[in-house]
Amino acid sequence: MNKTIALLTLVTSAWIGNPVAGQSTDVDLKLSTVTWEGGKVIGGDHAGEIKIKSAELEMNKTGVLSGTFTMDMASMTNTDLGEEYGAKLMGHLKSPDFFAVEQFPEAQLVIAKASSFKNETSTVEANVSIKGITERVTFDVQRDGQALDAILVLDRSKFDVRYGSNSFFDNLGDNAISDEFILNIHVVVL
Repeated sequence: MNKTIALLTLVTSAWIGNPVAGQSTDVDLKLSTVTWEGGKVIGGDHAGEIKIKSAELEMNKTGVLSGTFTMDMASMTNTDLGEEYGAKLMGHLKSPDFFAVEQFPEAQLVIAKASSFKNETSTVEANVSIKGITERVTFDVQRDGQALDAILVLDRSKFDVRYGSNSFFDNLGDNAISDEFILNIHVVVL
């Protein structure tokens, strides 16, 4: 009798479907974007883009179950300055003073857990790895049809990005660069 109940449960689950089980969701890397914002403590903000190199996302009907997003740090660009000054800024941001892109060509976001979507919003906990250092962050994800959007406010000092940081140096005055930088993540799922 136990075998009959087990078989019936298995068949019923397969026929009805398991709403808890997730399935791999394809991410459109051409339409998905990561933009960054950062700047001085007093004025002088800048912005740009970073390409998503690869993405894996597992979802079910109620929300995101897991995911891994890898950013190509060498693809980082500036979008608010002209060509000459933008190239100088990017050379500096990619140098060992900031993100040491030659040594650490990728950054990664790995979703650890997420709440179910309520009013198209889910709270996500993820591990962000930059320069070989991993920190846990919490942020909200907004769902709009096939798009998922999140704003991450990160503290660069936690990833050993020291240049111009009041967390590491005294008396920087107007030359101090904010420890906080922002990543705006827009993911389009298929």
